Amino acid sequence: MSRSGRGRSAWPLALALLLVGGALAGCGDDGGDARPTSLARQKLTWGRCPEPDEGEEGAGTPAPGPPWECATLRAPLDHAKPRGETIDIALIRAPATDRARRIGSLIYNFGGPGGSGVNGLPAFADDYRDLRTRYDLVSFDPRGVGRSSGVRCLRDGDLDAYHAADTTPDDARETRALDARKRVYAAGCEKRSGKVLAHVGTVNAARDLDLMRRVLGDARLHYFGVSYGTELGGVYAHLYPRRVGRAVFDAVVDPGQDPVRGALGQARGFQRALENYLRACPADADDCLTGEEIAALLRRLDRDALPGAGDRSLTQSLASDGIAQALYTKDFWEYLTQGLRDAADGDGKVLLALGDLMNGRGQQGHYSTLQSALTAITCADYRQRYTAADVRARLPEFRRASPVFGEYLAWGLLQCRHWPTAGTWRTPDVRAPGAAPILVVGTTGDPATPYEGARRMARALGPGVGVEVTYRGEGHGAYGGGNRCVRRTVDAYLLAGTVPPSGTTCS
Repeated sequence: MSRSGRGRSAWPLALALLLVGGALAGCGDDGGDARPTSLARQKLTWGRCPEPDEGEEGAGTPAPGPPWECATLRAPLDHAKPRGETIDIALIRAPATDRARRIGSLIYNFGGPGGSGVNGLPAFADDYRDLRTRYDLVSFDPRGVGRSSGVRCLRDGDLDAYHAADTTPDDARETRALDARKRVYAAGCEKRSGKVLAHVGTVNAARDLDLMRRVLGDARLHYFGVSYGTELGGVYAHLYPRRVGRAVFDAVVDPGQDPVRGALGQARGFQRALENYLRACPADADDCLTGEEIAALLRRLDRDALPGAGDRSLTQSLASDGIAQALYTKDFWEYLTQGLRDAADGDGKVLLALGDLMNGRGQQGHYSTLQSALTAITCADYRQRYTAADVRARLPEFRRASPVFGEYLAWGLLQCRHWPTAGTWRTPDVRAPGAAPILVVGTTGDPATPYEGARRMARALGPGVGVEVTYRGEGHGAYGGGNRCVRRTVDAYLLAGTVPPSGTTCS
């Protein structure tokens, strides 16, 4: 679970393998950011792609081969110092198949923050095959992620202990222990990745996008953002409104939410998704647990862990991670049913595997940069630094929002408590007057980026810019869910430039 929800995951195969094996100033400079002129003239060298990192999206699936090509973009480490030190940004692409009618590059960000686009685009590629007729499909590891100076904080064994530890303290001793773990984690991030921590925020990533656009040779940025990728896209549109081409925001982050309101929204969203799952899984079925039984299971795990895989145990924290992971897509509901039933019978293996997916842990015990990058980008963006007293004051509100996820998400507000660098904003500015229309697609049953955020993003972008599209369905992200109406609407816009009426609804 994250500040704004991870991008969709293509992990049923990876799960099976695991089980078998065990405030921006102003409003847009829009000048094309002409300062780093030498970097804008760089030529990309496209070649063979690397194997996916273990624990990332795409791990456990075939390695990306033809037609995938990879390259490295050099960008300023600090865009305020365009002629200073640089950072390498890893890119991947599949060239358009209809070269005669090619529109340009379509750049993807699948969310997180912290998701790898280099690994994610091949994993999700089948969803976007129709768009590849007229676009080069392009994605990237944002700065601080994966092969783009990915943030590392702790060793793998220490991360096992960190993610398993109690994240919902019941007394002062447990609260002090949680605070101490956050301090050690932040210190580890500073020790291993301190040079990049101040520069991994969304503003710098948006400027990377514009540099990418220029180097790829596009007059405008054609963009597909999912989950956190919608926030990144909104910040780009604010900075460069007249550089926006055809853009789609799917699974939309509410740009007006500070971390508290964002976490409360997620609590409500995951609770709603859990209740939708429970309605689809009748309480009288032999393999289904009720909501009360799930809450009771988590309380038991707070006292005593269950056997998991090998010498690892299923703790309350890992079980909460696993349940949340399974609610991102209906494709995982069968694993959730199995995992809950097995845990009720004393076997924590399935929920542990789901929790590992949430935390970016691979089959061999190696962690990707997914969660460390999420924390680093979040703390580089947001100024707020919450204390345990702040969380305790909010606990009743979070418990009302979700009996299952409320406390878990409330205590997650401590993630930046001891962070070594300052944040940028209290909420991002996404106003984009003069930008081309942007499709803003919200899903009514989305757990991680609740539906209400899509309307608020569309309004914040401004009149004539945000075009609201609603999908009445389940899951985190509408386009990848396979709904034909959503596909037709988005494809008509991206491929033919047909802007649907704002308020279009698909079911």
